[in-house]
Amino acid sequence: MEIEKEHARKALQHSQGSVLWLDSSDRPPENESLEGTVQADLAVVGGGFTGLWAALQAKERDPSREVILIDSGRIGEQASSRNGGFLSATLTHGLANGVARFPKQVRELVRLGQENFDGLVASLQTHQIDAALELTGNLIVADAEWQVSGVAEFVDLLKEYGEQAEFLGAEQARAQVHSPTYLAAAQVESGEGLVDPARLAWGLAAACRRLGVRIFDNTTMVTMLRSGAGVLLRTQNPGGGGGEIRANAVVLGTGAFPSPLRAINRRVVPVYDYVLATEPLSSQQLDSVGWKGRQGLADTSNQFHYYRLTQDNRILWGGYDAVFYNWGKVHPKLDQRPESHQLLAEQFFRTFPQLEGLKFSHRWGGVIDTSTRFSVGFGTALDGRVAYAVGYTGLGVGATRFGARVCLDLLYQPQSELLQLDLVRKKMLPFPPEPIRTAGIQYTRRAIARADAHQGRRGAWLRTLDALGLGFDS
Repeated sequence: MEIEKEHARKALQHSQGSVLWLDSSDRPPENESLEGTVQADLAVVGGGFTGLWAALQAKERDPSREVILIDSGRIGEQASSRNGGFLSATLTHGLANGVARFPKQVRELVRLGQENFDGLVASLQTHQIDAALELTGNLIVADAEWQVSGVAEFVDLLKEYGEQAEFLGAEQARAQVHSPTYLAAAQVESGEGLVDPARLAWGLAAACRRLGVRIFDNTTMVTMLRSGAGVLLRTQNPGGGGGEIRANAVVLGTGAFPSPLRAINRRVVPVYDYVLATEPLSSQQLDSVGWKGRQGLADTSNQFHYYRLTQDNRILWGGYDAVFYNWGKVHPKLDQRPESHQLLAEQFFRTFPQLEGLKFSHRWGGVIDTSTRFSVGFGTALDGRVAYAVGYTGLGVGATRFGARVCLDLLYQPQSELLQLDLVRKKMLPFPPEPIRTAGIQYTRRAIARADAHQGRRGAWLRTLDALGLGFDS
């Protein structure tokens, strides 16, 4: 164990505390901050995937619509560019979660998810966005005996709903990717892929600008009020200046960050996720791990890892140690957590012992907007002039396009069939108020860790949450 810790420490020794995806010559310059008063048909607050897709689709629907997009930092550089770049067709954070929460409409949600996935791929082609898209499929692995039956059941569930999946035994799984820890796997072929998330965000922003969207960086919304028939947004920039946006309608895509709407703040909590990226693997190192299919991978523990190859053959390795800071604290300093990065490094070398000596080049963290149902929720405010989509719980690279579509329907197409979906109509249950919220979340995190340590057996607390529709098992 001590030897493993030392290997991990050395591998991390010279890593940069920065996001791999943002360390790129393609990173665009900052946009100017908003100053003065501007008018808009639609104001979009938040320059992550939800906001970018909302702005783009708003202009596609009506090119004459005046759209303004603001972000408190730089466009696309928070959660949207800090994730693993896993592109999934699911709208419900996985099929099992969809079946549990929306059983009557799950087949329709699967259909809409695939439609959204195909539409996203088509949008990349239409707008000439090079997001390093790879339609690779996924490999979901069991690395403990108690997980094997669950993987087999997962494959059966996928097939029941028309998905392309195959159960692999230990030998077959290890033939795909060479890890001595694999005991079984689900090979999922449909509705799964990989992207460079930062390049996706930058490409969406560039497409928005080409269609006439005005984009402002470093512009923080400080108030949002009814004003006549529309909405007044007051903003502030780092230099102390500010501005106003007078808009007919607003889309909020603020994710895990504090919102002016209490309804959002009660239903979403920020959870930090931590990630490592290795140096590019040599041809010999690549041969030692196989991975010819370049699939995205995840294991099936409650505290799970996700990992993938990048275009230049690094391994991105993240997950497991999701951290909630007391009272929902969010701060740039929390993007680095040495104990989480050390733990991830140790677990990496247990999975791939043949890569001993490989160094990590980057380490970072980012905040996830987690909801009580672990999938996106929707709502409106200010007499229907404001729409929001939040709570993707770490699987929003693809689902955000659908979320943005729903927001626009809430504002402009009240007869849309999408608005009749339980996913849209039913509200996310709120988290309890502080300090109960913090105490409950921290106790749940410990209970989840205990379940993994005891063959996945969920204790009384987790079973109670399951019965209330609040259980987390993915």
